[in-house]
Amino acid sequence: MTPDRAPDPTQPTVLVVGAASRDIATEDPRGWRLGGAVSYGSLTLARFGLHVRAFIGVDAEAARAQELDVLRDAGVDVELARLARGPVFENIEAPEGRRQRCLSVADPILVSALPDAWRRSDAVFLGPVAGELGDGWASITAPHVVLGWQGLLRRVRAGVDVARLPPAANSLLAAASLVGASREDFAAGTTPESLRRLVAPSATLVLTDGAAGGLVLDRGSEDRDDPPGQPYPAIPSDGVIDATGAGDVFLAAMLAARLQPALVPSTGASNSDDLGGAVRLAAAASSLAVEAPGVFGVPTLAAALRRATRAPRRASRRPSATSSRGSGRPSQA
Repeated sequence: MTPDRAPDPTQPTVLVVGAASRDIATEDPRGWRLGGAVSYGSLTLARFGLHVRAFIGVDAEAARAQELDVLRDAGVDVELARLARGPVFENIEAPEGRRQRCLSVADPILVSALPDAWRRSDAVFLGPVAGELGDGWASITAPHVVLGWQGLLRRVRAGVDVARLPPAANSLLAAASLVGASREDFAAGTTPESLRRLVAPSATLVLTDGAAGGLVLDRGSEDRDDPPGQPYPAIPSDGVIDATGAGDVFLAAMLAARLQPALVPSTGASNSDDLGGAVRLAAAASSLAVEAPGVFGVPTLAAALRRATRAPRRASRRPSATSSRGSGRPSQA
């Protein structure tokens, strides 16, 4: 897939940081595919026309991944942070749901390793896989700071299934103006209100729930009498091949819409389930992302705009923060 348009250096610059995971895939000749929020997020932003710099933590095998060339071909400036150990995960389908086993834990990515020329940007997208970005990354500031919260909600140990960590306040969360997570990242009974209180006062929190849509929460509305948050509908896909990374694509598309409001399609005021063009564009992008394996499903802007015209599913009203599926895998979608 070629980029929708060549990224323009005069467009806003986004720094994307995180470790690229190797996700076990028996159908791939290598036995794995490259993943991680840094991969999905940077490719989405580039295909939406932004100037993207990706600082990617990789082990020796991941450093040779063909997916990195896909990013480069899309116009992403790629800088590799070499790690002795990178994250490796195996997704296991079971009757009770999808589990994820950690085969290797990533070494930390140090802020000091970031090139000096990359420390100033219009936006920062922090996409940890499992805690490899420490509190020091909060020092890399920008007008827009996006956090993929999932990577701070995983307890990982080599050879053991990934478990949830309870959500807690931290420096990265406090620095973010846009935060995204899946409802499956949280234990049953976790309320949207409790999660909203953990983010910065002016931040937007998006809780995705795959085909059920999701919920957008703005802490500035907490004085309202109604329960907080506005549900949004999912846009149907043509079939799910690989849902990994769909939440990262959604979050990156939301950021692209914030940085370039002209990207946002006009959706009209007649659809009461639609929260606006930015969320609809993000929902369309994530709908396309699941239709191919790995990063090869990341859509162009033109494809996302076409998909945004598709009739959405109805969003459930006032959904809880978590579904009842109880998957042990903190889902990305």
